[in-house]
Amino acid sequence: MTSTASSTDTRQDQQAADARPSWQQRLRRYGYPARPASDVRARLVPPFAAPGTRLWQALGVPPVLADRIARWSGWGGPLLVTLLAGLLRFWNLGSPHAVIFDETYYAKDAWAIVHHGFEVNWDKDVNKLILDSGGHVTLPSDAAYVVHPPVGKYVIGLGELMFGFDPFGWRFMTALLGTLSVLMLCRIGRRLFRSTFLGCLAGALMAVDGLHFVMSRTSLLDGVLMFFVLAAFGCLVVDRDRARERLAAALPADEDGRVRPDAHVADTLSLGRRPWRWLAGLMLGLAIGTKWNGLYVLAAFCVMTVLWDVAARRVAGARHPYTAVVKHDLGLAFLATVPVALVTYLASWTGWILSPTDGTGGYYRNWAVTDGKHSSWSWLFPEWWRSLWHYEHEVYEFHLNLHSPHTYQSNPWSWIVLGRPVSYFYESPAPGTDGCPADAGDKCAREVLALGTPLLWWAACFAIAYVLWRWFFRRDWRAGAIACGIAAGWLPWFLYQERTIFLFYAVVFVPFLCLAVAMMIGALIGPPGSTDTRRVAGATGAGVLVLLIAWNFIYFWPIYTGTAIPIDDWRSRMWLDTWV
Repeated sequence: MTSTASSTDTRQDQQAADARPSWQQRLRRYGYPARPASDVRARLVPPFAAPGTRLWQALGVPPVLADRIARWSGWGGPLLVTLLAGLLRFWNLGSPHAVIFDETYYAKDAWAIVHHGFEVNWDKDVNKLILDSGGHVTLPSDAAYVVHPPVGKYVIGLGELMFGFDPFGWRFMTALLGTLSVLMLCRIGRRLFRSTFLGCLAGALMAVDGLHFVMSRTSLLDGVLMFFVLAAFGCLVVDRDRARERLAAALPADEDGRVRPDAHVADTLSLGRRPWRWLAGLMLGLAIGTKWNGLYVLAAFCVMTVLWDVAARRVAGARHPYTAVVKHDLGLAFLATVPVALVTYLASWTGWILSPTDGTGGYYRNWAVTDGKHSSWSWLFPEWWRSLWHYEHEVYEFHLNLHSPHTYQSNPWSWIVLGRPVSYFYESPAPGTDGCPADAGDKCAREVLALGTPLLWWAACFAIAYVLWRWFFRRDWRAGAIACGIAAGWLPWFLYQERTIFLFYAVVFVPFLCLAVAMMIGALIGPPGSTDTRRVAGATGAGVLVLLIAWNFIYFWPIYTGTAIPIDDWRSRMWLDTWV
């Protein structure tokens, strides 16, 4: 994510066409253009597409400036997309001026945890007092039983410390992380596809996805979880490139300068400490410290990165790639992910651990010195560990047995088609009040609906089928990586179909849906070398799809932002009966 286009562009080390051996030059005179042998280095780390200047020159930009723009497009394009995403997410962020949906839990828990180190019980009518007083309320001291780890609440609380205990303050960090996630996706997509255009397209699609947009403007934990999951994925993609670069650099070159496979190198080379993998472990620990479903992502990503190592050694010529990975990669891969994630998770509980054990600290903090003092494990583990273990066990039982019916609960089968979105906020202002036009005639509707941009999600249904086809039948690692991200965020919920779950949990795999759609659009435009007719037809179809998705986001803008609209206009946006 941080390298430039030149960092992995190996074309600069390849021989020019006129520098071929003399026998090849002679054969060309007899009509035999020798096919260049495959360079293993280019297979291990394919070069980025060279940025072109034709578009800028066609727009009248001077050649020198056009060249400079093209060279900086690897960062310039993603930053422009991020700027758009930021403007959308921070515009009127404090509206609605209300405690919407589960902000009633997380906004207040965040305020408590950044001051006490643990969550507290609030009076049931305190929301109105918080809004009316600008957040100047007395902080309770009685510990509260909560069922999610503290990282996401620390993140939300950071915004509250900076900007105050009000809607803008408790939504600031989720808006910031949502904006930064667009930048990350642009860069990740660029590295995956070796195309700045497709990377920026993936980021732009996420910038105009309604679910990602709403979650970026609401202080819930799932948007924070999405950020850390995407960051971990990006770190692993960078680690993949770095490891393969190191492997390619160790392979021998033949007399023509082409890198060749070498079984000894591929079977025995150690790929070093791999700091990007350690950073991925940290991000996964923060993800688990936000919500426990990060554990499934940890397991999926660990398997994925090990399989990447196997594939790299096989391409480099390893006779026994699995054995080589077990000997040289698996141990460090485990240490860099699982223990790092576990230590990070435990560190996130520091505020709770350091709270008093006399009954005035965090919930269950005194369990080991009261109800659990006769535990058979008391001689082996410190009291804070036993208290925390008991707390975690109780939370696990809560999640396992959460079957309380809810108006907006949904089955994960319906998520991908947006079967049952969640309404975070709804009001019916009269004409001339709260933004409702005076000439509206009837009442208006103000709603914040956690609904993905429909055309984007429905296109993603086809894109998922496409990436699965690419993975199974073309062995495309990029399609496999995207499918892994979707599966890690979506499939685990099928194990809990009787549990009370919601569509907004799907925001965790929204970045991977956008990558899948971008990959499908890239295929629609056509591969390099396609005829002009094929390219024009493909680009036209792709352009129409992207414009329709953008229009769809604009059309649903009022019900993403709580903008008052006439009730008939609101009804016209309820495309499915289950959206009401």
